Amino acid sequence: MSTPLEMVSKDATLEEAATLMTDGEISALVVSTDPPSIITSTDIVAAAADGHAPTDLTVSDVMTKSVETVPPDLYLQQVAAMMTNFGIKHLPVTDGDDYIGMVSSTDVAAQLS
Repeated sequence: MSTPLEMVSKDATLEEAATLMTDGEISALVVSTDPPSIITSTDIVAAAADGHAPTDLTVSDVMTKSVETVPPDLYLQQVAAMMTNFGIKHLPVTDGDDYIGMVSSTDVAAQLS
């Protein structure tokens, strides 16, 4: 799990989100919306491939809305199963209403190997 959790505003540009990801050496950010959303480096690359400049779009234009989350005490095998079943690579980790980290498919693979 990556901590602390990096978050971004839905009004941030894709350039700002990409900078946060690059600076933090991460590939996903939780978007501060209700319910929470997520933006990944794949979302940003897809927008660029469609011909959009990173300063022309905001995070809300490309984010995935209402994402699944997991509690910190969920077994790793259950996290892996969720990722497989939902076809996702990132899950925000929550403790009650608080976001405390992000688990990625890379984290899962590293722990299971």
